[in-house]
Amino acid sequence: MSGLGSPIIELDASGMQIALIAASWHDQVMDGLIAGALRAADQMGAVAQVWRVPGSFELPLIAQQAALSGKFEAVVALGVIIRGGTPHFEYVSSAATDGLNRVALDTNVPVGFGLLTCDDEAQALDRAGLTDSREDKGAEATMAAVSAALVLRDLRSL
Repeated sequence: MSGLGSPIIELDASGMQIALIAASWHDQVMDGLIAGALRAADQMGAVAQVWRVPGSFELPLIAQQAALSGKFEAVVALGVIIRGGTPHFEYVSSAATDGLNRVALDTNVPVGFGLLTCDDEAQALDRAGLTDSREDKGAEATMAAVSAALVLRDLRSL
């Protein structure tokens, strides 16, 4: 299981504004990822706003605009790409991953990486934070982004 050994993080992000950018493909998986992200934000005291985009390829552009708005200390990108019989999987996975990394580095706003890249739907469901899932990648991505944002707050106050 890929989540084995993941840290348990308790954070106080009271009042922190977070942008959640979520793709629209694979409703059941996306509903789980969004619910997990919202649950985690609420548990940490953060305020999250959700925007839906057509697919994972569109995540970097909208994440960039949210980061550049100056209204959010963290952005969380949620999506799922399931391998098919064409190279489409590799192209979209690579473009979305590289784009989201670039957003964080270019804007100095943490981007939580909640993009599932799975071989099949069963793997995606197992990571979606649903009742029968073994992992909650929406919550994990949100906690990672908030944790990084809190570190940046500390560093900027030095």
